[in-house]
Amino acid sequence: MKALVLAVVCLFSIPAFSQKTIAPEEVAKHIGDTVRVCGKIYSARYLETSNKQPTLLNMGDKFPKQHLTVVIYGEDRVKFGYKPEGTLIDKNICVIGKVEMYRDKPQIVVTDPFLIKLQ
Repeated sequence: MKALVLAVVCLFSIPAFSQKTIAPEEVAKHIGDTVRVCGKIYSARYLETSNKQPTLLNMGDKFPKQHLTVVIYGEDRVKFGYKPEGTLIDKNICVIGKVEMYRDKPQIVVTDPFLIKLQ
């Protein structure tokens, strides 16, 4: 029940659902905005031994030329029920979240699987 309430809150609290979808190439123009970005995942890695155990999904091109990195930290990865770096590679997805800069590259940190959809 708690997960259902969280999902409903997420659906109604993220303004990106009412916004147009942007391409990965446009994401750098939207730093600080909550957006919906759709594109192909070209490369992915799970850094199991790194701090926070991030899963990195590179959209728009392979690392280091990606237009956007979708980040899923280890504490949130368990919510997915699948290995994102294996399941989503070479797939077209849409992701919703706030665009931030990390080491001069745009990224979106995803905390819930409801924010990633296969196309």
